[in-house]
Amino acid sequence: MSEFALKTALPAYLRDQQARIEKLAAEAGLDFFPTVFEILTYDQMNEIAAYGGFPNRYPHWRFGMEYERLAKSYEYGLSKIYEMVINNNPSYAYLLEGNSLVDQKLVMAHVYAHVDFFKNNYCFRATDLDTGGRTVDPVKRPSTYDPNRRWIDKMANHGSRLRRVVARQGINKVEEFLDHCLSLENLVNPHAPFSGKRPKAPEDEGEMQATQVPRLRAKDYMEHFINPDEYIEAQKKKIEAEKEKAKKFPEHSERDVLQFLLEFGPLERWEHEVLEVVREEAYYFAPQWQTKIMNEGWATYWHSRLMTEKILDASEIIDYADHAAGVLATSGGRLNPYKLGVELYRNIEERWDRGQFGKEWEECDDLEAKKNWNLRLGLGRKKVFEVRALYNDVTFIDEFLTPDFVRDNKLFSFSWSNRNERYEIETREFRAVKEKLLFQLTNGGNPFIYVEDANFENRGELLLKHDHQGLDLRQDYAKEVMKSLLRVWKRPVNVQTIAEGKPVVLRFEGKEHTSRHMRP
Repeated sequence: MSEFALKTALPAYLRDQQARIEKLAAEAGLDFFPTVFEILTYDQMNEIAAYGGFPNRYPHWRFGMEYERLAKSYEYGLSKIYEMVINNNPSYAYLLEGNSLVDQKLVMAHVYAHVDFFKNNYCFRATDLDTGGRTVDPVKRPSTYDPNRRWIDKMANHGSRLRRVVARQGINKVEEFLDHCLSLENLVNPHAPFSGKRPKAPEDEGEMQATQVPRLRAKDYMEHFINPDEYIEAQKKKIEAEKEKAKKFPEHSERDVLQFLLEFGPLERWEHEVLEVVREEAYYFAPQWQTKIMNEGWATYWHSRLMTEKILDASEIIDYADHAAGVLATSGGRLNPYKLGVELYRNIEERWDRGQFGKEWEECDDLEAKKNWNLRLGLGRKKVFEVRALYNDVTFIDEFLTPDFVRDNKLFSFSWSNRNERYEIETREFRAVKEKLLFQLTNGGNPFIYVEDANFENRGELLLKHDHQGLDLRQDYAKEVMKSLLRVWKRPVNVQTIAEGKPVVLRFEGKEHTSRHMRP
């Protein structure tokens, strides 16, 4: 590792550019962690990228597979990684050796905006290690905010922990269990770090309050005849049976499935350690898929401003424009988060500069007046900084996507046409486009799954509930996830969902998958 570090220091001319760009970014209002740049060969860059941006991770075959994919893609000219930056304090960013000076400048400006987003967007407060992931109010923070986000160290520690497990249990056994855990890594609650809640275990019989039996009114001398012992005992048993029938654990549905399995699953010590590592890393990456459009849009917004206004000289403009056009290019059937994010930030800035918001603007029906509306408020820059801090992709799109923006940017929704055997435009109508976009972004496109009952039908089986929201579960995915859940829970697993419009319970007990319809 020391040899690796010695060969990745920036050359003097790039250190000078870094100091200059860092100063310009700070003067523009960006607030970022200290940022360390290193320069890598394409082999080193692919290796780091395969590890998710970290120099050291736990051993697993998927990292090698990802490295092979990236290496082949680069060799065949299909893709090229220009930069990588880690949400860490201090933050680490990597430049690709052999890039032109214009590209290196662009990447540095882009990185400083990313680090500003990491530091200031509320979602990333969940990765503050000194709060234990229990930030109650993510918006409020001290003026001297300098959190512990040494995730490079934590990821390396995770690697060491799992290597010790491998040394004791053997690579095949650990890797097989790790495969199952990784197939469950999206069964977390990204809002849990701000909730302060934990599931509670059911009360022991000895801790439960004594059962109170309602008695018929009677005078003292008639008590034995009106409320005989046999009657009281029978009523007591009846009440206790009703309580037992109504008792459910957990009392309320739990969205953080991994946390529930860690606390209440019948795990061996080494299994608990593996699942704990997977869950912690899942929560580290959660803010990144929650804010992909905002984060990339913010970085693109700032690198374009800094490059064109402050950094480039006249001889570099054409090269920059050519490379920037590639970043913002769109291709059929794919959403470009850079393009959508930066255009929406620019639209917000323009609207708040011109005063195109609020009750008066919303109630105006004069199209000509709206077209020429300009109150010259100059609030755009302040607004985009506020948006950067307080929103995620879902709330960003929900609040700021407008019919005018959809029309001007030619957004549309598409679907597969069985008649013509190709994807075709489905509609350009604003509401349909917005709903489809929000549907794709909500929960990172993953289904909402909750732990409903850990003693289903009084047999110790696990019951999960799928919040349907109009889309059936993919049966092939569901079956594999249920296999992994059974491996962790070690008892049969059930999933309550809706299939083809009918409520069903999917079940896997270790040999075959079954399905039964529920009574309405």
